[in-house]
Amino acid sequence: MSDGSNGLARVVIFDTTLRDGEQAPGFSLDVPAKLRLARALDALGVDIIEAGFPVASAADSEAVRQIAAEIRRPTIAALARARTEDVEVAARALEPAERPRIHTFLATSDLHLASKLRITRERCLELVIAAVRLARQFTDDVEFSAEDATRSDPDFLCRVIEAAIREGAATINLPDTVGYATSDEIRTFFGDLLQRVPNAGRAIFSAHCHDDLGLAVANSIAAVQGGARQIECTVNGIGERAGNASLEELVMAFRVRRDRLPYDTGVNSAALYETSQLLTQLTSEPVQANKAIVGRNAFAHEAGIHQDGVLKDPRTYEIMRPQDVGQPTARLVLGRHSGRHAVQSRCEALGFALTAGDLDQVYCAVIALTEHRKAITDGELQRIVERHHASSGVSHSHGV
Repeated sequence: MSDGSNGLARVVIFDTTLRDGEQAPGFSLDVPAKLRLARALDALGVDIIEAGFPVASAADSEAVRQIAAEIRRPTIAALARARTEDVEVAARALEPAERPRIHTFLATSDLHLASKLRITRERCLELVIAAVRLARQFTDDVEFSAEDATRSDPDFLCRVIEAAIREGAATINLPDTVGYATSDEIRTFFGDLLQRVPNAGRAIFSAHCHDDLGLAVANSIAAVQGGARQIECTVNGIGERAGNASLEELVMAFRVRRDRLPYDTGVNSAALYETSQLLTQLTSEPVQANKAIVGRNAFAHEAGIHQDGVLKDPRTYEIMRPQDVGQPTARLVLGRHSGRHAVQSRCEALGFALTAGDLDQVYCAVIALTEHRKAITDGELQRIVERHHASSGVSHSHGV
């Protein structure tokens, strides 16, 4: 896509939380929950919401229909295998949409063709052509995905891509379906295909990376560097097996490292944490504590050296502000690694003014308590200070 007014190349964010993400074991959502999350994704500013896989179930089809009827700004996509029934069911579910997209797919690797589909390359090509041609009868916005693209023969993949674009696919998605590629491979992969496919300029190329080797975000970025201009991702990185590329990590990587990654998205980053929290509430699946951007420890500091630095200048240990992603203010966790400055800061926040001598005694009491606690709560700190106050007269600025 062309550069925006800010001089940055625009990357389309295709959110598949409601489709690929919801397919993950334990993450199933009912129709009202899907609609609620779709509203949040709309507010977040994603460009495309993949609302579901309509042929999979009546509930999936109904969810797509309700989302298509209510959510008007973003494109609403529905997944369909390269089969007539799938495409027609997806088209019916998308009928109320302001901006419908049919997303049809078929595997292109020899492994999948032989072992799973048991068809020839020529039959694969025929099915791709037929599916895209049929989908174009229902909408101008058709996306084709070559499942297991990164393990496909490049020459055959070029033939498939060229045919899909010729039949009217405006977006070509090349998934790293099993998370096998490395970042240098995937950057070269996209760059080469964009050069080799004669009509590549008529379509947007898209990356859909899985996290089996923990490389989904890095590979998605590499794909963009190779020429992809759409990324398929999910909130909290949920999805099949180890998950998908994490939407929040991609958005903030582009924002924080614009010196090396001159790309932009339309996502409202201040809504990232709220959207993440909504997903955990709807699925009852918590985010790991150390999850980048949205984990509860993403802006938490326990080590004394870090706490001292953050108190003096947050930039010493934070490359973005908590408010940039909608997180609560950075937390100074009082634990066995904490320093005096953090204890003093927390005491002051509670309304206590400590002398140097008072601080030494309170600090020693805090460290002693951490032998039995992972972290000290405000209530526990308050009781420590009040006990010391009762014996030595520590003053406090308000009636805590």
